Amino acid sequence: MNHKFGIALAGLTLGAAAFAQTKWDLPTAYPATNYHTENIAQFAKDVDAATAGKLKVTVHANASLFKAPEIKRAVQSGQAQAGEILLANFANENPIYALDGVPFLATTYPEAKKLYDASKPAMEKLLAAQGIKVLFMVPWAPQGIYSKKEIGSVADLRGIKWRAYSPATAKIAELIGAQPVQIQQAELSAAMATGVIESYMSSGSTGYDTKTYESIKNFYDTQAWIPKNAVLVNLKAFEALDPATKAAVTKAAADAEARGWKVAQEKNDEYKRLLAERGMKIHKPSPKLDADMRQVGGIMQADWLKAAGADGAAIVDTYKKK
Repeated sequence: MNHKFGIALAGLTLGAAAFAQTKWDLPTAYPATNYHTENIAQFAKDVDAATAGKLKVTVHANASLFKAPEIKRAVQSGQAQAGEILLANFANENPIYALDGVPFLATTYPEAKKLYDASKPAMEKLLAAQGIKVLFMVPWAPQGIYSKKEIGSVADLRGIKWRAYSPATAKIAELIGAQPVQIQQAELSAAMATGVIESYMSSGSTGYDTKTYESIKNFYDTQAWIPKNAVLVNLKAFEALDPATKAAVTKAAADAEARGWKVAQEKNDEYKRLLAERGMKIHKPSPKLDADMRQVGGIMQADWLKAAGADGAAIVDTYKKK
């Protein structure tokens, strides 16, 4: 009797588990109003709707749950089931992560998409070895230079206090003779207001989100590179889902990726307009500044190929043939 009762109870517990709600935390380092975060919030809504509330994804914006450098580790260790990272920030782990942060390799959205397609298999393999799966990737706007003073060439940037937030931006500082200062996006407004930094490279959206126009008045639209944010999921957390929920997450992720690429392109023009309206001078780089920066890019591409070895060379070859 007791034995049968135990089996019945076990059956009930399994049944309850099958219908239990699964909750995922998804930390991101960017403000709730940033288009990346808005896109992720839409992804969470889509998942909720498609699974009839079986999977709830809670988005934690603005580095409120984990700081930017901690998010990948949090997903890897399962402290957070999912999370968003700027891939190029993890170049020290593997050069493949830094490919979209190599200056002047891909400077337009179609080129960035080709580069993404060429590097995706290698990227997925790397992350899978760390127990992580890519849900989707969305680009930022092409990167330009914000500068307190007007600049006509790289020589004008020597000695300037330069925000370095990734290995690539730190390397650029070294090559142009600037003084690198490590500042995360959440601390950027304060750093500019107090003169801790006088220049940095980023997108129009970062300039707008951080009210850069209050402290720095020049933006040089160098279109140097188009980095991507990756929304990652802990592989065990994903594999624990039932097939229908997995399919819903995969579909919502594909929709988020397509939507994100479209919005990124629209927002790029919009942010430049918004910055200009708030007193930012938008400059087309002088031929000298453009040539100087491309020289910096050439050195960094060669360095990247050396670091990434045969795998890296294969990706770049695939990209250039596409």
